Amino acid sequence: MCGIVGVVSHGPVNQLIYDALLLLQHRGQDAAGIATNHGRTFSMHKANGLVRDVFRTRNMRSLPGNTGIGQCRYPTAGSSSEEEAQPFYVNAPFGITLAHNGNLTNAEVLKGELFKNDRRHINTDSDSEVLLNVLAHEIQHYTTGFSLDPGTLFKAVAGLHKRVRGSYAVVAQIAGYGMLAFRDPYGIRPLCIGFLDTNKGPEYMVASESVALEGLGFHFLRDVMPGEAIFIDNDGKLYNQQCADNPTLNPCAFEFVYLARPDSVIDGASVYATRLKMGEYLAEKIRREMSAGDIDVVMPIPDSSRPSAMELALKLNLTFREGFIKNRYIGRTFIMPGQGVRKKSVRQKLSAISTEFKGKSVLLVDDSIVRGTTSREIVQMARDSGAKRVIFASAAPPVKFPNVYGIDMPTRNELIAYGRTEEEVCREITADALVYQDIEAMKRSISDTNPALQRFEASCFDGHYVTGDISPDYLDRIEYARAHPKVVAEDEVRTQLNLNLARID
Repeated sequence: MCGIVGVVSHGPVNQLIYDALLLLQHRGQDAAGIATNHGRTFSMHKANGLVRDVFRTRNMRSLPGNTGIGQCRYPTAGSSSEEEAQPFYVNAPFGITLAHNGNLTNAEVLKGELFKNDRRHINTDSDSEVLLNVLAHEIQHYTTGFSLDPGTLFKAVAGLHKRVRGSYAVVAQIAGYGMLAFRDPYGIRPLCIGFLDTNKGPEYMVASESVALEGLGFHFLRDVMPGEAIFIDNDGKLYNQQCADNPTLNPCAFEFVYLARPDSVIDGASVYATRLKMGEYLAEKIRREMSAGDIDVVMPIPDSSRPSAMELALKLNLTFREGFIKNRYIGRTFIMPGQGVRKKSVRQKLSAISTEFKGKSVLLVDDSIVRGTTSREIVQMARDSGAKRVIFASAAPPVKFPNVYGIDMPTRNELIAYGRTEEEVCREITADALVYQDIEAMKRSISDTNPALQRFEASCFDGHYVTGDISPDYLDRIEYARAHPKVVAEDEVRTQLNLNLARID
């Protein structure tokens, strides 16, 4: 999960991109970067850290140009090294910069192809650099002469779709020509486009979420369709074409559960309205499974679960209270690397209002339960504050399977619901009772908001991987790589050496 943005304007874009990244900061806190284009020259600045820390006045002054792209990064593949901050750059053909949200499931295969067949070198472990080089190779393959046209770019994206597997929403710049944006044929990761009418003509912004467009005065135009490519030249003329053979829309359900901001609209479905619906369906399940009279108060775990908790309390005619106060200067614990860091940050991030808990039977509502670390700490905080009974409810179903499309939950053993019953999970988080959302109810919550959405990427809940290329062996390999990074790195070095020797022979 990352936040990406691209802008084609009639004036400087550095401030626009910076402001858009601030609005997308919730999607990634590891690193940030901006690349602008002026004439046939790129300027770029990127580093580890939050957007506000990465960019200073001197950095912004060094980013001239009327077109540009940016990204705030959350590492799902590769490491957290500064070298893997985005955008990435490649000098041929023409000069291209690229920022990517998602995760390629065949990145290792593509690395081999790029070296052996395309004669392209990959310098980092980032799958985004792989994606950039595949795009560059396909553009070069379809280019004749020394100029570039939209038709050539669309052929290149079609070629990329045939080679690349996984999830990817992309913004890229081609030096001297304009901005290219495209989305994978399954539409897993979100991408939308907005426009602004000016006296010099239209300006365009492409971003991961609609909140970035509307927060900067752009009018939401539409979502980029699965498999579609959009090219906006430096004069502000827009071209688009479907580049995939059989595209289908399968938006990531976890975007609606947790990742996206509630004021965003993704593929025609309001995130806020969806979370209200999740609370409504969760209330129905609680009514079926337990007596609401045993609950004194409903409390959200700030912030993502608040709409669900409010709607749940309303439907059950229960009192709603804010029992936890969030320190907004601590990052989102779910996307912090390392279990120890996550556990330590819970009590730094949340503090309990003891008077709201004392002597009460409390229903705590969270957006989801992934590793269980946060849930266990929160239950204990409620008990320490005097709660006589703690019931825990998840607005999402049990997370039982790894996500390979851009969410950092790659190993099964890290998931508290993997191989455990709901009763066992309840004991693990030390709650008195536990209620999970049903999978179909979660999907129905999104469909109720936009009936056109009937298919979803919900692999972490149901184990169905929409790209069709994920096997148990694949999951075993990524889990081994995560547990033994040094061994895997040494194997890669040996493989690269053998390839070099074969090339010399």
